[in-house]
Amino acid sequence: MGKPKTERRLADNEAQAVVRNLRVSPQKLNLVAGMIRGKKVDQALAELEFSRKRISDDVRKCVVSAIANAENNHGLDVNDLVVAEAHVGKNLIMKRFHARGRGRASSITKAFSQLTVVVREKPEEEAKAKSGKGKAKAGAAKKEAE
Repeated sequence: MGKPKTERRLADNEAQAVVRNLRVSPQKLNLVAGMIRGKKVDQALAELEFSRKRISDDVRKCVVSAIANAENNHGLDVNDLVVAEAHVGKNLIMKRFHARGRGRASSITKAFSQLTVVVREKPEEEAKAKSGKGKAKAGAAKKEAE
């Protein structure tokens, strides 16, 4: 008489990984997350490997974890995975004080953030077919305009 099983929030061809309490501001983390959105996972991992940002190692671990979740928990093909989403959210804020002149103090906020990476399986044939159709429609539209 336990609770009924909760439904899966993601589609059957998706998997996610979440990293919490990353010691970087959400604004800086969003720059790194923006680099990998919409790219194939092997290309995203290569960009994170050679990025000069400090937080890129933690983002890379999160992407690797999402890939492992997709492969082991949901049986998806690793070669067809694409980084569908990469959300950045706020988390804790540590408040510190810094001594200033004339006996005063000013506050310093040290922000933490969290990252959610969703990978989606897209077959290669489907991706190529979509890009081919778009080009064919654009070409047809140009011919009609002439």
